[in-house]
Amino acid sequence: MRGELTWCEVSASALERNIKTLKGRLPPHTTLAVAVKSNAYGHGLELASRVFLRAGADWLCVHSLAEARALRACGVKAPLYLFGPIAPESLDEAVSLSLRLVTYTHEQLTRLIEVCERQGRVARLHLKVETGNHRQGLPLEELITLAKRVHAHPLLELEGLSSHFANIEDTTDHSYAEHQLRRFNEAFEALSALNMRPRMRHIANSAASLLWPERAMEMARVGVSAYGLWPSKDTQGVALQRAQLAGEPPPTLTPALTWKARVAQVKEVPTGSSVGYGCTFVTTRPSRIAVLPVGYFEGYDRGLSNTAHVLLHGRRAPVRGRVCMNMCMVDVTDIPEASLGDEAVLLGEQVGAYGREEVSAEQVASWAGTINYEVVARISAHLTRLEVP
Repeated sequence: MRGELTWCEVSASALERNIKTLKGRLPPHTTLAVAVKSNAYGHGLELASRVFLRAGADWLCVHSLAEARALRACGVKAPLYLFGPIAPESLDEAVSLSLRLVTYTHEQLTRLIEVCERQGRVARLHLKVETGNHRQGLPLEELITLAKRVHAHPLLELEGLSSHFANIEDTTDHSYAEHQLRRFNEAFEALSALNMRPRMRHIANSAASLLWPERAMEMARVGVSAYGLWPSKDTQGVALQRAQLAGEPPPTLTPALTWKARVAQVKEVPTGSSVGYGCTFVTTRPSRIAVLPVGYFEGYDRGLSNTAHVLLHGRRAPVRGRVCMNMCMVDVTDIPEASLGDEAVLLGEQVGAYGREEVSAEQVASWAGTINYEVVARISAHLTRLEVP
């Protein structure tokens, strides 16, 4: 990309295919809500949101008021579900932006009533029931008490009941998820018995939408799968096994993001020379070292030091020495074509003289000792995201 030293390219067609794959698995009546929090999992908030809505996503989910504000400012009129916490003094703006809010405290509800009465606006609320994740949410008795307050006020609408799976991704044993689902259904029945039936139920995340699409109810909140990444190898394995048993093609997800950097320098380094801070790598032969202008400030994890590979001319170049704050070094001794200004791929595919190679988010995650979610979400928001076909 002209003028940039490191940037991300986001494939619109890949995002669109993922949305079509997910919508195609869900029941026709199920609303598809796509999480675009954390800069759309590193893919660019406005860019990804625009493509998702164009591809058929019904709602967008954000974590912060700032994300919702940015989307409204760029013209997004679709329903926005804010599932993160919100400061009491920000409720005025949240209501004026017509956000759907997750609610689980009486203090927030008291302030929200004041705001709605002052603005003369209705707030659509989604109560969160605790089913076993012990993060956000309320036990059933407290949930009912809160629901009664919502139901009693003319400017509050009990639009949804939500919860979140704790253990459906990183396992092939879904007994805990089944337990959570039973508790969720019990909460819904309890509210319905009191004539406070929410219009929408949602607990399905990416893994549940891929494995249990028939249980998605009125809304599915998907995240990482919309970007073409599997929630885990366990989820992918179970989905593949079920498809084989059913004689059906398995669901296909297409990674959308490619992270690139230009080679800033290539230097000849003699045998026995140390590379980088701490002298953690010493050359064992005359070497060519390329410097890339990307480091842990940009989101390229320091744990990738002396471990990861990047792609140049369709071939792997190992990272040598420690990843610095804004730079890293790679060995291009075996890639004689490598030169100043070349595009290196830190994440994604590259086709070159040596063929096609890929560095996947899962592979980077294994090198860094983390998960694919973190690899993409931590790519710094200040880097340019470029929409490509």
